Amino acid sequence: MTHIRGPIRVFTPGRRVLVAAALTALALTGCGTEQSGGGRQRGTAGSSTVSQQPSPERAAAQALFERFEKACPEPGVNSRRPTGASKPDPEEPETVAPGETPPADPIEPAYPTGPEAELDDRDWCVSAHHEQRIIAALQMLADPTPAKVRTILNGLGYGDGRIHHLKQDGKETRFHLDLREDGGRLCESGLAAGAVSDVVPCVASAEGPFKVTSEVRP
Repeated sequence: MTHIRGPIRVFTPGRRVLVAAALTALALTGCGTEQSGGGRQRGTAGSSTVSQQPSPERAAAQALFERFEKACPEPGVNSRRPTGASKPDPEEPETVAPGETPPADPIEPAYPTGPEAELDDRDWCVSAHHEQRIIAALQMLADPTPAKVRTILNGLGYGDGRIHHLKQDGKETRFHLDLREDGGRLCESGLAAGAVSDVVPCVASAEGPFKVTSEVRP
């Protein structure tokens, strides 16, 4: 019978412990990363991906804005802007009061200016939804200080980044809301004054920092 003689030290318990430790370290080194196409490593979930997720408040506000937009017509149509001068009916004689001279030139329609000219039907529809809920909340505010108005607007889903020009004006507080979405120019001009609170649409710059370019407040 042939006996195989070999280095017994490679099978000793101490050596087995070292080998097991090395294998464990190698396995742990591979945890947390995953090879994807082209050999690029993809980090584990919970780092940059999670930090880019919107906050619950921001997500709720965005869902609210999207619901308003879905309930309104497609952008681009402005029924408030006349498409052209209407032609008079040749069979219907013009009526002129006694003593007046009929105009020599046809009367051109008065074209709207300000928000009526620059905002389309979709903007006005979206604006009405926002105005209704904001006015209802502000009317319940007996002492409309800027701090209290900001709290009301935050509670309705309008973050500080959308609130501008919040300032005290006597016993009232004035503010603007940035409602621009997808290149739109809609904004709101608000007046917090208890039971007579009011919010009307305004026009902001299409790009860049918020700036009101057209506003009509009664």
